[in-house]
Amino acid sequence: MAVSDSGETHDGGPAGALPFGAPGGAAPRDALGVYAISVAAELVGMGQQNIRLYERKGLLTPDRTDGGTRRYSEADLATLRRIGMLLDEGLNLAGVKLVLELEAANRGLEADNRGLVEDNRGLRADNRGLRKDLKRARGGEPSTE
Repeated sequence: MAVSDSGETHDGGPAGALPFGAPGGAAPRDALGVYAISVAAELVGMGQQNIRLYERKGLLTPDRTDGGTRRYSEADLATLRRIGMLLDEGLNLAGVKLVLELEAANRGLEADNRGLVEDNRGLRADNRGLRKDLKRARGGEPSTE
């Protein structure tokens, strides 16, 4: 986890947002490509050529207009900020790509785990009901019917 200038800790973007510009749970607005490369570069404090390089290296995939112009989303900007932080920490682009992929996989596993916890909660409730039914069927408890 890294700490931004505002003091927040993050792992590359808003909760649920995947790097490489994929929404994957980000609010639709966060995944919508609205910023031109010049604006994105200014907002994240890096050069346009660097951003193009990160795209060529597969670190992010911005939306494109029908004419082919790149459009960057809030999720893309978060990914670009994370790339900058990782580069500042001494990673090369190959290392940055691995970190972003691992962070995305981790978010996916966390989401899967939350779903499994919910499923397990439901199964436990079902199991309690089945145990009661079995106990009644075996004569251990009078039927309430």
